[in-house]
Amino acid sequence: MNMVIESDEREQLRVLVARDAIHRVVCGYIRGQDRLDPDLQRRSFHDDAYVDCGVYAGSPEGYVAFAQGALAKYEASHHLIGQIDVEVSGQRASGEVYFLAWHRSGRGAQAMDVFIAGRYIDEYEDRGNGWKIAARREIMDWGRKLPAADEFFRTNLQFHFGRRDGNDFSTLRDWPEQAAVNSKSGMQT
Repeated sequence: MNMVIESDEREQLRVLVARDAIHRVVCGYIRGQDRLDPDLQRRSFHDDAYVDCGVYAGSPEGYVAFAQGALAKYEASHHLIGQIDVEVSGQRASGEVYFLAWHRSGRGAQAMDVFIAGRYIDEYEDRGNGWKIAARREIMDWGRKLPAADEFFRTNLQFHFGRRDGNDFSTLRDWPEQAAVNSKSGMQT
């Protein structure tokens, strides 16, 4: 079977591949924030990118140092990406990325949950070394600070909680031996 791809189909495919690569950049950025991994977060930006989150505006290096320092003060954080709208034009693209972020400050009766919802307004470029953020402005749409109400989960040792010290399960993937054997053989437990 000989398949011929028309030029408009090639363009559609190129745009889909670009959008997927940009989505991976956004996911790497978010993972770098929540796992406190500055190298992963930094790789999302071109070296000469401009980043403006309101309380900081400047270079990627300065922003990542600022963000990592701010997030390290929290007990935990979780950033959820919502819809992503990306328009690709050649080797450039513009995007709007919705997010919802949760941050835990304090412990015990003093624990507070900080929620922030907003959007990243981005410009992306592929300069021959893959798609990266060339410019980003963080827009806050709403926020809340509330007393934490999940003590049941925090005191129940049967739950698995995320870690930010390089020992998160998503990084280690240290499955029990039986799970690893079943995974390799395709067996269900």
